[in-house]
Amino acid sequence: MITMRENVFKKTDEKDASEFQNAGGEIVAGRNAVLELLSSPRPVDKIYLQKDGEGSLKKIVSLAKEKKIPLAYADRKRLQLLCGGSFHQGVVALTTAKAYAKLEDLFKIAHSRGEDPFFVLADGISDPHNLGALIRCCEGAGVHGIIIPKAGAVGLTPTVIKSSAGAAEHLAVCRVSNLAQTVELLKEKGLWIYACEADGKPYDQTDYKGPVGIILGSEGFGVSRLLKEKSDFVISLPMKGKVNSLNVSCAGAVILYEVLKHR
Repeated sequence: MITMRENVFKKTDEKDASEFQNAGGEIVAGRNAVLELLSSPRPVDKIYLQKDGEGSLKKIVSLAKEKKIPLAYADRKRLQLLCGGSFHQGVVALTTAKAYAKLEDLFKIAHSRGEDPFFVLADGISDPHNLGALIRCCEGAGVHGIIIPKAGAVGLTPTVIKSSAGAAEHLAVCRVSNLAQTVELLKEKGLWIYACEADGKPYDQTDYKGPVGIILGSEGFGVSRLLKEKSDFVISLPMKGKVNSLNVSCAGAVILYEVLKHR
């Protein structure tokens, strides 16, 4: 029996599939094709499975979990729409439109520029337009790379790349299994970690010199409690109106350019 957390498969139609392919990603359907994909070095963004699938799907699930590839359920109709009516045998995989960087790659980028590391950690951003806009802000502010989680957040989908207005081609995007562990590793490597959340120190009264990691959360949930606790500092933007938060890309732009000013 296949056991995994069930997700709602939203807004999947032929237009989405066409957009994914046009942006450089690829849709791979069928059990043997997906198994071959998983045995190759090509990055896979996500795998969708028919809920009642059996047989070789178990092997696909096992390999996907081993490689920490996100899995989700989808009904037969959704799978058919995604792969354009191809014979999918209950499984469809999406390859990424761009390969993810490794964490050490981000440090190499900083070293090559002769600069202290300047990273952004995106905690739970599920809207592709928001992530794309944030990537654009990061690239413009000189961030060496953005770190995103594999689960519970959007990856490098075509919509993300399109929303970045080309910035995704120039910014390293690292995808990790556990953001909390990554924060600990970054601190061990000398980075000061700043979580952007309410009730923190005013963002413009903080020193951002040296190696820096900025954590930005989603509008709905903000930065998770665990990441906030693991941060060295909590910083906040003043909110003078009736809303209590900004779009993550707007908040990110303000914070990142403040960091840039200090650098």
